[in-house]
Amino acid sequence: MKYQSIKLHEKLSKFSDHWSPKVIGEMNDYQFKLVKIVGDFVWHDHQDTDEVFIVLEGEMFIDFRDGRVQVSQGEMFIVPKGVEHKPFAHEECHIMLVEPRGVVNTGGAESELTAVNDIWI
Repeated sequence: MKYQSIKLHEKLSKFSDHWSPKVIGEMNDYQFKLVKIVGDFVWHDHQDTDEVFIVLEGEMFIDFRDGRVQVSQGEMFIVPKGVEHKPFAHEECHIMLVEPRGVVNTGGAESELTAVNDIWI
């Protein structure tokens, strides 16, 4: 078996599209995904799972119907399952997501920002 670390900056350099998570690894039934964001996403929720945002570079915000949270580089935030939220970033932000395989980025919301699942880089 060959042991090799995953170089996050190298993986991030392989794509430029926004709001389209790319899978970089799996652990049990969970996927580690990288995504670049800028601008507004859509209001959505995930009925069956929590969602974690780990900011690798930049700064993002997550709006809730009753408030807002700022998440900066080196920080993370967990959105509880079923809570409607809308992520956004004023400038490009690089994020790692850790979520169950098959989770749709827009939850149950229909949107042109719905990304194809299981795109590996």
